[in-house]
Amino acid sequence: MQFFSSDFKLGILGGGQLGKMMLYETRKWDIYTKVMDGAADAPCKIACNEFVQGSLMDYDAVYQFGQDVDVLTIEIENVNLDALEKLEHEGKKVYPPTKTLSTIQNKATQKLFYTDHEIPTAPFTRFAYTSEIEDSIHNGGLQLPFVWKSAQFGYDGQGVKVVRQMEDLQGLPNVECIAERMIDFKNELAVIVARNTKGEVVTYPVVEMEFHPEANQVEYVICPARIDEKIADKAREIALKVSEHMNQIGLLAVEMFQTKDDQILVNEVAPRPHNSGHYSIEASYTNQFEQHIRAILGLPLGKTDSKVAGVMVNLVGAEGHTGDVVYQNMDQILKLDGVTPHIYGKRQTRPFRKMGHVTIVDEDMARAREVAQKVKETIKVISE
Repeated sequence: MQFFSSDFKLGILGGGQLGKMMLYETRKWDIYTKVMDGAADAPCKIACNEFVQGSLMDYDAVYQFGQDVDVLTIEIENVNLDALEKLEHEGKKVYPPTKTLSTIQNKATQKLFYTDHEIPTAPFTRFAYTSEIEDSIHNGGLQLPFVWKSAQFGYDGQGVKVVRQMEDLQGLPNVECIAERMIDFKNELAVIVARNTKGEVVTYPVVEMEFHPEANQVEYVICPARIDEKIADKAREIALKVSEHMNQIGLLAVEMFQTKDDQILVNEVAPRPHNSGHYSIEASYTNQFEQHIRAILGLPLGKTDSKVAGVMVNLVGAEGHTGDVVYQNMDQILKLDGVTPHIYGKRQTRPFRKMGHVTIVDEDMARAREVAQKVKETIKVISE
């Protein structure tokens, strides 16, 4: 099939920043794109060839959207699976496959998948409703502290809470959930695996992630991770095992814990371009967004090595600010060597909303990390 400057049409469900950065690559290759998102002012709207406003969870909207595209992909997992399954059954190419998506969409199902396939993960208990947790604690079935996670619709730190005492359960939605044992870890790591429709597989270098303690969001992504090569090899091996058993096509970002005794435990996965791979736009031979396009179209996979060390800083809305966004001190960070800002195109900010990121590249990792710290301390995402 001819993809470039042709009648081929790629459909993308989700019009946020991941889709916008995917469109950098489709524009580069002149691949025709059609995007659907629930927001009329979604970041993708100005960069795609066709934009459709519609709910990603609405069966009819998703099914109709997929009718006239040749390949359908996602930039967010929360999409209507029944519609995708029908499209797939009718012969439409859907990547990631709906079977993969159905496993990942529900965190409880995802954790059971790891257990069934002997993939190391933190011990957990599954609950049909949050209200069942209190009885389990009183009866000795569950011990404090633990991490509460909503089984569905959690993202960017939403749907996750550390429960240290009974009072922490108050206010949590009464939904299907898991209670996961808290892991005493020394590093949070991630590996992105790319697999194309022909079965070719590559991995990106292991990255290290530093999280905001309150928002449970990544603040920094550091590539390569500052870990022993044996640990890196183990992390890549486990990530490849997850990808193989999930039969993923496209990208699979595998987030992991490195425990105090150097075990590697899988936390969760995302079947799409991921925050942990944003550094690759400036630092890698083939960035993650181009790689995803290559994979779902069955093209040869690109080189995943880094050209230089890369650190990514997330730009999120400052606490206490809601409204029209202002990026304060942007001119100051642009004076720093190796700094590239990416602004996502969201006009409204709110506390901890992902508004952009900044990549810092340097031949010296320590220097890149120092500059990243300066960027984090200097730029402010506030409201007017």
